[in-house]
Amino acid sequence: MEGCRAVSASVDLYWLPLGAGGHFVRLNGRLYEAAAALRARRRPSALYHSALEVRLDGERYVIEMAPVWNEHAPERGVVAEGVVGSRLAGRLRLFRYEVRCWLHGRIPDVAEAVDSPRRLASDSARARCVLDRVREVPTPLWGRDELQTGDMWNSNSVVSWLVVRCGLGGEPVLPPPGGRAPGWDAGRAIARRAHSDSALTTSD
Repeated sequence: MEGCRAVSASVDLYWLPLGAGGHFVRLNGRLYEAAAALRARRRPSALYHSALEVRLDGERYVIEMAPVWNEHAPERGVVAEGVVGSRLAGRLRLFRYEVRCWLHGRIPDVAEAVDSPRRLASDSARARCVLDRVREVPTPLWGRDELQTGDMWNSNSVVSWLVVRCGLGGEPVLPPPGGRAPGWDAGRAIARRAHSDSALTTSD
């Protein structure tokens, strides 16, 4: 029966509380959100970091952005690197991030994920799109709005860029109720610009 057939390809989204398993990052996230909420005159929200898990052709891949120093496995599937905060500081390993497409990789603190996994696709075409497009993800300064989207670029931007570029989710993908995902709008905006640029090139 069709309904009992095992899914051979999929793309799943995980929402992880910012700083899960790390008190320093969690504290900084709370301070950032408290300041942002004060400026916007609203109540603070829970902050989330996102990651993708892709299954295709019997293999499993984990896609996320993370600091270059927080994982030392040589097979972690680095496909791009960028700078945190300042181009000058980026000469130091401490101020660099990397985008990973990690075969048989792991999502740190996945046990603390909220409203996850969220299935975004269950077909090989879109799963393949994610694995191909992740190598094209932009790498502007982390924590800055270098590309003038109205939102800063961070780990959520990588995931939302892929969501838009590969047509995942069908409807707007949102963080868990009561939460925010800073950087999500930046990735979406930049991906839409790429769609627009492609359309203009085709029409020319």
